[in-house]
Amino acid sequence: MSRKKILLLVGLATLVALFFGLELNQYFNLETIKAQQHSLEQMVSAYPVLAAVIYFGAYVIITAVSLPGAALMTLIGGALFGLGWGLLLVSFASTLGATLAMLISRFLLRDWVKARFGRKLDRIDQGVEREGGFYLFALRLVPAFPFFLINLAMGLTRLKTRTYWWITQVGMLPGTVVYVNAGRELSQVDTLGGILSPGLIGAFVLLGLFPLIARKLLNVVQALKVYRGWNKPKVFDRNLVVIGAGSGGLVSAYIAAAVKANVSLIEKHAMGGDCLNTGCVPSKALIRSARLAHDIRQAKQLGISAGEPQVDFAAVMERIQRVIADIEPHDSVERYTGLGVDVIQGEATITSPWQVEVNGKTLTTRNIIIAAGAQPFIPDLPGIDQVPCYTSDSIWSLREQPRRLLVLGGGPIGCELSQAFQRLGSQVIQLERNNCVLPREDSDTRELVENSLRADGVELHLEHAAEAFSAENGSYRISVRNLATDETRQIEFDTLLVAVGRKANTSGYGAENLGLELRENGTLATNEYLATRYPNIFAVGDVTGPYQFTHVAAHQAWYAAVNALFGSLKGFKVDYRVIPRVTFTEPEVATVGLTESEANEQDVAFEVTRYGIDDLDRAIADNSAHGFVKVLTKPGKDQILGVTIVGAHAGELLAEYVFAMKHNLGLNKILGTIHSYPTLAEANKFAAGEWKKAHAPQGVLRWVARYHRWRLGS
Repeated sequence: MSRKKILLLVGLATLVALFFGLELNQYFNLETIKAQQHSLEQMVSAYPVLAAVIYFGAYVIITAVSLPGAALMTLIGGALFGLGWGLLLVSFASTLGATLAMLISRFLLRDWVKARFGRKLDRIDQGVEREGGFYLFALRLVPAFPFFLINLAMGLTRLKTRTYWWITQVGMLPGTVVYVNAGRELSQVDTLGGILSPGLIGAFVLLGLFPLIARKLLNVVQALKVYRGWNKPKVFDRNLVVIGAGSGGLVSAYIAAAVKANVSLIEKHAMGGDCLNTGCVPSKALIRSARLAHDIRQAKQLGISAGEPQVDFAAVMERIQRVIADIEPHDSVERYTGLGVDVIQGEATITSPWQVEVNGKTLTTRNIIIAAGAQPFIPDLPGIDQVPCYTSDSIWSLREQPRRLLVLGGGPIGCELSQAFQRLGSQVIQLERNNCVLPREDSDTRELVENSLRADGVELHLEHAAEAFSAENGSYRISVRNLATDETRQIEFDTLLVAVGRKANTSGYGAENLGLELRENGTLATNEYLATRYPNIFAVGDVTGPYQFTHVAAHQAWYAAVNALFGSLKGFKVDYRVIPRVTFTEPEVATVGLTESEANEQDVAFEVTRYGIDDLDRAIADNSAHGFVKVLTKPGKDQILGVTIVGAHAGELLAEYVFAMKHNLGLNKILGTIHSYPTLAEANKFAAGEWKKAHAPQGVLRWVARYHRWRLGS
């Protein structure tokens, strides 16, 4: 650390030490100031310039050093100097102090503040990068963060000092007027009856209403800026148009129809989206057949001789189509038409913030929800167009079983399909660039899944990168590089399945014409209300993320629909606090909240409680005694921070923890709940019991032991 930084740090530490050491903080409350009001007013009357200089300097120091009391100092300014001079002093003192605090942060505390408040300040960093000075103006006008935190945070950005100064001066001025006026009114209260004076009541009403009024005005200004150049229709055909009939779109349209809005749902392909037609439903139907084939092979362990299963692969794939057809009516045009939704089969194009064109007709709408989903990402590798290449969207067209199936990717989709095809009789070769599968999960979870894949016969190659494909005489090869040894080799295969991720569908329906912003990962950028840069255009599901799960798309749909239809009255920020996820391998992997690795990355303190399912009676009886329940809690408390369950039916077992976390119920509540015997759900209670055992009050138990010995007469 440089000498200048050390000197500045010493100076700041001295000021803070003096403030608290001399107990100056005891004077910064309204009761004390009111008691000294007469003396202070006499000083201001006798020495107005000196009093103003002392007040100005004290305000600057308090703000620059981020000491508590800035709001009270503002009230004091109004009480002692009146509205005019008080406003002048407070406005310039607060701006100067805030600017000094920002410069101190920039010079001295950049790394420390980023480390200490990094997670809380991410939104500020993103907002400044996206909107620059306007974002700072919004924070000043309607502070979403404490002012001292804004000062520290802005020191970490590249915002110019002069820009910071004038935006702070202008942005804080309306609020300063309200607070100074409130201080002036408070100074005139001498009796209990004075509290009911119209002036003071009006001042406090202004204090309460100012943030709401300021936010509304800010929204109007921002909307005028965003909508500049577009012609808004005077009348509208629809309250809402939803683009895409996957999970997010269906739920959005359902909610709109339920509250009697005029809503149109546009889908260019099949109702139900990826989940019904190419994702969740077909993959789980495939996994069910694969699990039965696996169970037949393991039947001897249960005392039954069954031999090798005879898999009719074409029949398995035809059954998948029947399952889709059986579920299809839930998402059908007929059902949603009956619910009051205007369902349109066609390709939508957004032509303005309030207009959507479909089948040659233009619909005018007050709001739009984009639920366009995502599609599998296919890497641009040499020769990939020369081999039979499938994705999770197209693999369901197969009717001839691949003899050697090459799977690129070790995420949930890659692992689920690798295991299923292996169990159905294909020889699966799975490649993953990372040193593990399921990289989001903890190492103990990944180890169980990797061992299971290998036990089933999957040739699992970790830390292997695909480099090129080739085809010769009907034979297909891939050139792979071992990232650990840098060795290259060829692997033969018959069919390729690419499962290396999905990319959001952000083009083809007019989003690019409106200049809708994209995040670095290619998804549509939305705010905490799921609105895009246009306040009346929202996005849900895989097209915006951050979680590509069907249940999250449905969860987002409620917020988007309600905010679109009623946001002018009340907006709701989407809640991502409790998001479960399940990977349907065997063993299943189910997670909600934080994993150990995520908690460590985020510097969250936690304790781990673990219960091995190999000790569970029902699991032993079912021949599925493997896996564990792992619960992360706050140190010394039963508050649940995260849960990972690995084992049979883990996705079903997780629901109890999702409910508990959603409603702030701790492990003591789960322990005190009766669970039927013998069930797998008892694992949740036993995990809670392990936590209770580790936190038993040993001192109390020693006294209880003495009591029992005394009762025995010993």
